Amino acid sequence: MLKNQSHQSAGLAIFLVISAASIGIAARFFIPGTVGQLLFIVTRIWILALPLIWFFWVERGKLIVSLPSQGECLAGAVLGSLMFGMILSTYWLVWQHWINIVDVRSKAQQIGIASPTVYLLSAFYFTVINSLAEEYIWRWFIGRKCEILFSRTGAIFFTALCFTLHHIIALAAYTVNWLVVVVGSLGVFIAGAIWSWCYLTYRSLWACYISHLLADLAIALIGWHLLFGNM
Repeated sequence: MLKNQSHQSAGLAIFLVISAASIGIAARFFIPGTVGQLLFIVTRIWILALPLIWFFWVERGKLIVSLPSQGECLAGAVLGSLMFGMILSTYWLVWQHWINIVDVRSKAQQIGIASPTVYLLSAFYFTVINSLAEEYIWRWFIGRKCEILFSRTGAIFFTALCFTLHHIIALAAYTVNWLVVVVGSLGVFIAGAIWSWCYLTYRSLWACYISHLLADLAIALIGWHLLFGNM
């Protein structure tokens, strides 16, 4: 009975985060005006607050924050550098020929990041802060819940799948190109699986965060080129 309750609790926690993340991203891109932005903000607050609320009040856990080890920093830097190079080289060789720049700039205008200053502020948040938030949500919280439901390998892949779902919506909204969506989603899934493996290996977010930051930096550079480079 206790095992079943644990499985049900983990499944509920996963559902509450996945649904909120997907609804929020869809609202941001497909519901115009204040309503869409407000729904996006509310769901963001929800998925940031829920893991801590769940940890302290449902799991009765005690939070421990540790400094990164040399091995974690090295693993994060190596993996992140590989991702950085892979993302940029794939964009320059393939993706830039698939993406409709007019559609991307139109969507950026719609959500308010079409000026260089606003984009740089948004890119800083996306690269430095949001990457940490995503590791906290998807690896630390969802990853641990997936461990309850699956084997180690199953947890890695299911966590990566959960992480990928809302990115599919964002890619579809930004690029309006299903080939880019499919390839981009596969890349997100692979990166998510690597970060899930890192978390389960080190039991820490540092390696995940460092590599995630570098990967997002590459994406931010691509975004700058799409929005402000030559047509």
